[in-house]
Amino acid sequence: MIDRFRARADLGAWPVVVGLILIAVVFRSLNDRFLSPENLTNLALQMAATGTIALGIIMVVLLGEIDLSAGSVSGLCAVIMTILSVKHGWPPVAAIAVALVGAALIGLLHGWMFTRLGMPSFVATLAGLIGWQGLMLYLLGRGGTINLPFDGFLAKLSDTWLPAWLSWLVVVVIVGVCTASAVVDRRLRRASSLPVTPLAGVGLRLGGLGLVLAVVVAVLSADRGVPLLLVLFAALVVAVDLVLRHTVFGRHVYAVGGNAEAARRAGINVTRIRLICFAAASVLAACGGILAASRLAAVNQSSGSSDTLLMAIAAAVIGGTSLFGGRGRAYAALLGILVIQSITNGMLLLSVDSSVRLMVTAGVLALAIAVDSVARRGAPS
Repeated sequence: MIDRFRARADLGAWPVVVGLILIAVVFRSLNDRFLSPENLTNLALQMAATGTIALGIIMVVLLGEIDLSAGSVSGLCAVIMTILSVKHGWPPVAAIAVALVGAALIGLLHGWMFTRLGMPSFVATLAGLIGWQGLMLYLLGRGGTINLPFDGFLAKLSDTWLPAWLSWLVVVVIVGVCTASAVVDRRLRRASSLPVTPLAGVGLRLGGLGLVLAVVVAVLSADRGVPLLLVLFAALVVAVDLVLRHTVFGRHVYAVGGNAEAARRAGINVTRIRLICFAAASVLAACGGILAASRLAAVNQSSGSSDTLLMAIAAAVIGGTSLFGGRGRAYAALLGILVIQSITNGMLLLSVDSSVRLMVTAGVLALAIAVDSVARRGAPS
């Protein structure tokens, strides 16, 4: 019985998809507002910031490491951006650029502590969690809160809705990019004499993607439209997925995460791959912090704190990224945060106490890790 479960445990994203369907059915039966266009639009807004941070977590987890500083980095970079824009009058784009550069330097510092000083990633980033949060509080000062202008560029990011024609154009572009990616992948695999997915399977997958995107656009357009925050998050997911699956760097990331010593003997610069992944994780964390600041139209002492980090890590793991490294997709951030936010949103509609919400999320996370562990033990060496 256990051997059969191990053989079938690695089912890709299907367990998460089935879980999302069950969540939708259960909460829809308990509250008919759960699948309403208004509530689904709110759900899309809620998941963008934490989902972007989870996307960065995936970059490090694929190496078999962990980044505990993501929440603090997101808050710190959002504060830096806000101070430059509001108090010093910098153009918003320039303020965002400085914040992202600062995040990259922070990630490189964490990577250097891990690769050069030999500090475990857990310890290096734990120090970052504490230190960067302290720096954020220092920059905020006694006031503790800095508001963004409601009519400014930064606040408008979370209050911008795509018109219907542009939403459908985005769907066409996404399906087109995925189709081109599938074609290139088939050609490369054929050139390397590797097995390829049958055309029927590829067509079914792309058709399913198009159908899901069409349903999303139709539902969200029934309310205020597709939010720009969701489009930005989806664009980051697609971009990271393309990098990981269709570039030499991406192949090296999976190789290092699968077996660092074997990757080193194969001529891969393991140190460089690790440094880039830590830097990318911090940059994506900063992007998540900026999106969160835009939605709140302010930064304060709780920016990037509370359960932000834990939810981002949980989203990455629940979405299918292995904590042991070497296995996972960028889409895990999207699927994982959908699961977490759907559960949270549904229980909020039912007025469930926060203690119960945390315990339910913990149970889902434990189940995801258990499945991952069993699948790893049952996988062929």
